[in-house]
Amino acid sequence: QVQLVESGGGLVQAGGSLRLSCAASGLPFNVYAFGWFRQTPGKEREIVAAISQFGDSTYIEDPGRFTISRDNAKNTVYLQMNRLKPDDTAVYYCAAGAGIARRREGYAHWGQGTQVTVSS
Repeated sequence: QVQLVESGGGLVQAGGSLRLSCAASGLPFNVYAFGWFRQTPGKEREIVAAISQFGDSTYIEDPGRFTISRDNAKNTVYLQMNRLKPDDTAVYYCAAGAGIARRREGYAHWGQGTQVTVSS
């Protein structure tokens, strides 16, 4: 049974930082690429960042503030978010797929999400 468990969300003031973690189990971790998406009510789930199986290729929507990384020894993917803005408030989801993809259809497995709230 595949499980992706996000953690690290919470309430932070604008300008602050958070590091989200996604712990994966039930799948061969280094075979999968991973993505971070976010969603707010009434809007489509949108890509934030993605990373290839060995971490040698990444896609980041806002590379000046966000960084994605993975630790294949710990079966964990990270999203470092700096200089957070109120517009970053959303539920953040981790997803696993066959390769880097910008659309949610590219990912077969999803976590339950973690709430990030940025206050002004």
